[in-house]
Amino acid sequence: MIVFHDPSEVPAGFGPSVVAIGKFDGVHSGHRALLDRARVDAATGDARVVAVTFDRNPLAILRPELCPEDLIGLHQKVQLLAETGIDAALVLRFDAELANLTAPEFVQRVLVGALGVRTVMVGADFRFGRGAAGNPEVLRELGREWGFDVDVVDDVRAIGAGRRVSSTWIRELLAEGDVETAAKLLGRPASMWGEVEHGLKRGRELGFPTANLASDHEGFVPADGVYAGWLIDEGSADGLRSGVRYPAAISIGVNPHFGDVPVRQVEAYVLDETDLDLYGHRVEVQFVRRIRGMAAFEGIDALVAQITDDVRRVRAALS
Repeated sequence: MIVFHDPSEVPAGFGPSVVAIGKFDGVHSGHRALLDRARVDAATGDARVVAVTFDRNPLAILRPELCPEDLIGLHQKVQLLAETGIDAALVLRFDAELANLTAPEFVQRVLVGALGVRTVMVGADFRFGRGAAGNPEVLRELGREWGFDVDVVDDVRAIGAGRRVSSTWIRELLAEGDVETAAKLLGRPASMWGEVEHGLKRGRELGFPTANLASDHEGFVPADGVYAGWLIDEGSADGLRSGVRYPAAISIGVNPHFGDVPVRQVEAYVLDETDLDLYGHRVEVQFVRRIRGMAAFEGIDALVAQITDDVRRVRAALS
């Protein structure tokens, strides 16, 4: 997948293209349905499939007090979009200049001028242009003027819950620790990504060394507790161990047993590995099942016994 960060980077004659526009926070099942529809449409007319998205939630600029926490970071978004099989992504920097473009200016500069758009696909709640004045009907009017079609794709809905798949719903589930239901809506395990940094090394002292994610990690942090999951080592700058996947027991919280960790930490113990050096490596941590909530224990022996049982339950959950 080609990644562009500005319309000026798109080479002349790039189109025709079928464009899907959205925040794509999570690249969840609803987003994938939109992109799948775009791929099918493009296949019948020898066009490229392009996702147009943003480097941040537009609310971070327009209404920061209302901006929710992102499900995924930019690195994760690009990687997940690439996995859908589309041809390109145009990741626009959402700033005051972009926010000030009128709906016609956005269409002319981005969709027509850069991408040679043939069809635009959006959700029913799509809004664009200065003051969010543009909607699907405005887009259709502009399409008639500039010669492209507009396809409004229906929401993907969970029949039992009677609710559309959305980033909001997934955030609610993760905040409750329900990573299994979240995975069904995402179409993949919920995950975080970041660099492994040095911690207090208490896990090593207890016989369960952990890889601690740096505080500038990407991805929504699920509820405190212990989870079964996977650690995928993307390697260090020299590329060592890139792509290796390990079963892991993942802990999230402030370590209440010791009471001296001021912020929530995400740390993963790779099962049966005591000498694995991941410091400085970029890793993805995937959550499969919540094993238990976070708690303090009476003494080190009780803590070690609990961790040993956690590892047993994690192993069973991943088998």
